[in-house]
Amino acid sequence: MKKRILTFLLVVLLGVFTLFAQDVVLSSGTPEEAGMSGAILKEGIRFFEEAVERDDLRGVVLLVARNGKIVLHEAIGWRNKDKKIRMEKDTMFRMASNTKPVIATSISILVEEKKLNTNDNVRKYITSFDNYRSGYIKIHHLLTHTSGFRIRPIFYRPLIQKSDEHPDAPNLQLEVSRFGETGADEMPGTTYSYSNAGFNTLGALIEISSKQPLEVFVKEKIYKSLGMKDSYHHEIAEKLDGKLERMSVVYGRRKGKWVAAWTPGDPPQYPFIRASGGMISTAMDYAVFCQMFLNNGIYNGKRILKEETVKLMTSPHTASIYTAEERERRTSFYGYGWSVSKEGVFSHGGSDGTAAWVDPEKKLIILVFTQTRGGGRLRAPFLEMVNASFL
Repeated sequence: MKKRILTFLLVVLLGVFTLFAQDVVLSSGTPEEAGMSGAILKEGIRFFEEAVERDDLRGVVLLVARNGKIVLHEAIGWRNKDKKIRMEKDTMFRMASNTKPVIATSISILVEEKKLNTNDNVRKYITSFDNYRSGYIKIHHLLTHTSGFRIRPIFYRPLIQKSDEHPDAPNLQLEVSRFGETGADEMPGTTYSYSNAGFNTLGALIEISSKQPLEVFVKEKIYKSLGMKDSYHHEIAEKLDGKLERMSVVYGRRKGKWVAAWTPGDPPQYPFIRASGGMISTAMDYAVFCQMFLNNGIYNGKRILKEETVKLMTSPHTASIYTAEERERRTSFYGYGWSVSKEGVFSHGGSDGTAAWVDPEKKLIILVFTQTRGGGRLRAPFLEMVNASFL
């Protein structure tokens, strides 16, 4: 009997030890502590300083973390060039499609809670999908961009307006119902086509199955649990706890010159919360989200996802739709909310300039956050420098 009790206690202690061994909490450290060259990382900083000097981009926040040690966190350039407001480490960014991993995480939480199943047909929850063109679309297809949707706009215009029939219009669920009426152009599960409409449909499913507004569910289940205190979903002052001025101007090119495409205080892109984009966050907050994935679903004692769910989300699901020759040519595939490389690095970018890479083998997070549209060509050289910095 004593032997059995001791064995049981050892199993419990081993489980506790394993749990806390995985639960790496981000903290500041030197590059050398993380097995990296500080000199090479400084060259990466200088690379972006020179790009700002040339006006190749307006500003950037860089963050590199390895083994839980933040070895680089630097703000370079301008948050608002016209007003001479410098970029800061805690600048808040419009994350655009970097929202998608958060939405996929929300769906995965609901699957774990048995409120959804990735093999469910969407028509089970949204009646407009109950037709011959949408009836075969599953939640799995939406998560992997294999729904067969070829709907180009984020939402159809004009949006549904408030009326006696729709007193709460416009809203996410009403707009998504129009996608079901359009349906798939290709057989679901047979082709890949990046789909904002598909992810907005996932947002509607989150609201329907959780019985909560999308922003409430995400805040309660993810942001509050992870301590992501600077993450939101609507770029207006009353929704940002007074932090609107910490947001960066979004810059775009017009006739060869940078112009403000969005400035803090401008109206939001849509009058309701969406799921294809819309997240607002900081480099530090998003690094915590990424570290949760490196920790196999746990961060600072809070389990967000099961270990097997993290593996499922970061698996290259779309590889199976290609021929062997096509798979050989491609460098990455899509998982659940993440793009996954052949080497197992998962990543995502946003159209306003943010980008994140997570390397489970190297226990590495790389964030390059700008609000300069079209500045993506600077990312590859920086990634090369970071990878060259390993000792």
